[in-house]
Amino acid sequence: MARKGILNTNITPKADAPARQRMMPSSAVGALQSSLTKLQENAVQDIDPALIDNAGMEDRLGFDHDDQERLKASLREYGQQVPVLLRPHPTARGRYEIVYGRRRLAALRELGMPVKAMVRQLDDHALVMAQGQENNTRTDLSFIEKASFAAQLDTAGYERQNIASALSIDLPMVSRMLKVGKAFDLPFLRQIGRAPSIGRERWMMLVDLFAEQPNRSRAAQHMNRPDFLMLDTNARFEAVLAAAQNRKKAPAPVPPRKTAITTADGAPLATVKATDKGVNIAVKTPGFDRWIEENAPDLVNEWFARWQAEDPEQ
Repeated sequence: MARKGILNTNITPKADAPARQRMMPSSAVGALQSSLTKLQENAVQDIDPALIDNAGMEDRLGFDHDDQERLKASLREYGQQVPVLLRPHPTARGRYEIVYGRRRLAALRELGMPVKAMVRQLDDHALVMAQGQENNTRTDLSFIEKASFAAQLDTAGYERQNIASALSIDLPMVSRMLKVGKAFDLPFLRQIGRAPSIGRERWMMLVDLFAEQPNRSRAAQHMNRPDFLMLDTNARFEAVLAAAQNRKKAPAPVPPRKTAITTADGAPLATVKATDKGVNIAVKTPGFDRWIEENAPDLVNEWFARWQAEDPEQ
């Protein structure tokens, strides 16, 4: 006769056996489910980036290429240290939506690495509130990115008090941000970019100028020039402002000059990068920086002698 498995549940209790409580109280079940849900929400999971879609409001007007390359290098070397926040996709089973962490998600996609994420059940209101609170803790969001985010919330029907709570600002500041954010559509702002050096006063100048159609038209024509997107994001704003003001010529930024210093056989010693703001020397060979320091007086004297020879009147 075959032995019954120890996990066999087909056991009939004796008729006179006392009834046992087999079910936990409903309150205990609810508490257990709540605890399990919290544990799951705080657990970090590895998610395929191909399963993650965008959600919420557009809080970034493009990524800075150099910053993104530095982020990719850090992720490649050290791995992802800070998880992103996702929610389950409301209509597509097995997929997710990003709440915050878009830069990390984009970098990990390019690297072909899984995304470390926390997954939480959030409705649309909770999603944008979480996104706004995360934005408030970041120092790298520019004024126009915050103003655009506020304008998107306003267009979506969120009350101004909710917008203030999401961005941790007062109602007067909400009004000032909305005046700028709602003056420009997203395609226009994407072309300008983050413009981190441009504050509210400069954007307000552009709002006032765009109230007149000729100014807006000149700016649009300038943005269609092939060399416009070759400028950095701050310079793009300055070029648009200059066109709207009908200045004959927008100040052109001085392109950086980069020179490699090598030995006679081509071995790298240093790289010199010069801009209109200064000169940076990146030493490639250990000890070359000390040689520059020790010989600085002779180098300065030689340069001064050449400068006087070229221009005796100086």
